Amino acid sequence: MHVIISPLELVITYGLRLGRWIATGAIAVMVIVILIQVFFRYVLNNAQAWPDEAARFCMLWMTGFMAPSAYRWGGFVSIDMFRDMLGRRAGLILNLVILVISFGVLMIAMQLGLKHINSGWLFNSSSLKVPLNLIGGDPIRLKLAWMYMSVYVGFIGMIIVNVEMILKNLHMLFSDVDYGDVPDQRVMSAE
Repeated sequence: MHVIISPLELVITYGLRLGRWIATGAIAVMVIVILIQVFFRYVLNNAQAWPDEAARFCMLWMTGFMAPSAYRWGGFVSIDMFRDMLGRRAGLILNLVILVISFGVLMIAMQLGLKHINSGWLFNSSSLKVPLNLIGGDPIRLKLAWMYMSVYVGFIGMIIVNVEMILKNLHMLFSDVDYGDVPDQRVMSAE
């Protein structure tokens, strides 16, 4: 089992690290866009329509790329008291049941996210455009599906992390292996 988990853990670690870098870029762009909006609104008294939607676009993508890391680190709300009161084996079984239920919920969420993307191809953004007029073309309105895709990407990442956690839980249940900290947390605490 360790032969499967180790490469999977490594690929997920680097994939999530890349996602966090992209999310950091999205936050930076979001802050710049909001500052532009503040400048136009309060200094020039000429509020623009596009910065609000651009900031929302960045926020959604930041969330889509950060949610899998937060899930892997245990960053979502959880009550561990009951599981910790149980013994190691019973706690692992309870954790495995919760992870399997979470897998089912994430699969349904992914399917709903895909439907949401498909409906997003029908509608254009109210203010975001691809500025092809800068190179002699006509500007193209951005489809809302590009914004909705962030949710789908986030759920796919969370499903991959969930599979990793299920495999680790199964391995710990049938052996004395203890995975302890998540790999990125060990790396980040060492840096």
